[in-house]
Amino acid sequence: MNNSDVMIQVKNLKKEFRKAIKEPGLKGSFKALFKPEYETVKAVDDISFDVKKGEIIGFIGPNGAGKSTVIKMLTGILTPTSGECRIDGKIPTQNRKDYVKEIGVVFGQRTQLWWDLALRETYMVLKEIYEIPEEDYKKRMAFLNEVLQLEVFITSPVRTLSLGQRMRADIAASLLHNPKVLFLDEPTIGLDVVVKDNIRKAIQKISEESGTTVILTTHDLEDIELLCKRIVMIDKGKKVFDGELSELRRRYGQMRELGFELKNSEDISKLLYKDEFSFSENDLSVEYQGSNVKVRFNSDIVSVENMLSYTLSKVHVKDINVKDADIEEIIRRLYLGGGEEVETTLSHL
Repeated sequence: MNNSDVMIQVKNLKKEFRKAIKEPGLKGSFKALFKPEYETVKAVDDISFDVKKGEIIGFIGPNGAGKSTVIKMLTGILTPTSGECRIDGKIPTQNRKDYVKEIGVVFGQRTQLWWDLALRETYMVLKEIYEIPEEDYKKRMAFLNEVLQLEVFITSPVRTLSLGQRMRADIAASLLHNPKVLFLDEPTIGLDVVVKDNIRKAIQKISEESGTTVILTTHDLEDIELLCKRIVMIDKGKKVFDGELSELRRRYGQMRELGFELKNSEDISKLLYKDEFSFSENDLSVEYQGSNVKVRFNSDIVSVENMLSYTLSKVHVKDINVKDADIEEIIRRLYLGGGEEVETTLSHL
């Protein structure tokens, strides 16, 4: 990757915290007070990755994986223990006043808006804070109005906005100064399906038309599927995958889902998949609901053809369908094991 195309550089990034160890009981309390002992916790452990200008990447991992700590270092809130991170060549913890003009941040459950001000007035305050010229402000507001449809509620006090309106307003506030990088933390959390779809389309359009680089952290895997071609996944402070979503599917998408409806629900007792095939616990799950059966299985162990043949030889079926693994299942399997192997393999491609 050409350095001129890189917006975010993360190299051997580490963050350690000292955590006090407290033994139980009164004795432990006195010991912690007068002779405290500490242990070192590695929240982020030697992570490296680059992000190109204008790219949208999904930055994901389970709770406690270290995602928030990485984002806090990238935004300059925390200083790394070692390693470095740069945004457009700038070190986040240095020259903070200039640096914050380069980034926008949206936290799904927290707002940066003034609760009692009308939204239009809030944006005017932000205009002064970011020292945005009047002409640039008008052009930017026209673009954000078009993309996020703010005009309907821009004169309303922030406290009166619905969750979906407030999220659109927050995204607009973070983009008012035309930042080079936008950090989105759970931007669709708690929103209904229609609003989620509108937010996703807006993020996509903003990235395409403004060339904004986007780091998206989310537990909504549909956000990842619809917005990101590439994902960086971390677990226990370490990077376990960095590559295109299509590559993750290719490596961990062996799971298939066979769904069918029985003519006679009593036939369920004839379906003995575990006895018939050598599946481990993680490679097979069977769910029954009335006459409907859902079988998720590892197609590397038993082919779809063989599973269908076995099922149709045992029961009478009214309807049947086969689905590929969804991203949630793929990520679950990656966390169960093999992440380090994937990362090692990709590093040699």
